[in-house]
Amino acid sequence: MSAVTPRPPLPPFSRETAMAKVRAAEDAWNRRDPEKVSLAYSEQSVWRNRAEFLRGRAEIVAFLTRKWARELDYRLIKELWAFTDNRIAVRFAYEWHDDSGQWYRSYGNENWEFDEHGYMRRRIASINDLPIAESERKYRWPAGPRPADHPGLSDLGL
Repeated sequence: MSAVTPRPPLPPFSRETAMAKVRAAEDAWNRRDPEKVSLAYSEQSVWRNRAEFLRGRAEIVAFLTRKWARELDYRLIKELWAFTDNRIAVRFAYEWHDDSGQWYRSYGNENWEFDEHGYMRRRIASINDLPIAESERKYRWPAGPRPADHPGLSDLGL
């Protein structure tokens, strides 16, 4: 049996390490690389995303590939809500548009559970989509991770 390479920060989480885990996840998702994003999850990771149920990295990659083909110009902000030893709760909002040009802000909450090596083994996400006008967008940074000086959810009143 091969050794598992740790993915810090590792549980048990402190406020600082939980916040670092949240920001690392936000940055990875904003890069929109399904293969790389999937590496943060255990090989047996179990997800519920809205009404879709996934198991394992291959299903995560397929899901994210479909997601980012449909959700164009995706920009995400996550914020730590709560944490315990090996669990983190986040709230988030992301903006995107469909192929017709309709913009949306999607709001949600996620519950994460990590294994001892720092890989997410469970992700439960509840998400709602709100159509918005292009003029209502709040996330206008270039593609990729949110700049360090860009306001977070609370700062934006979200």
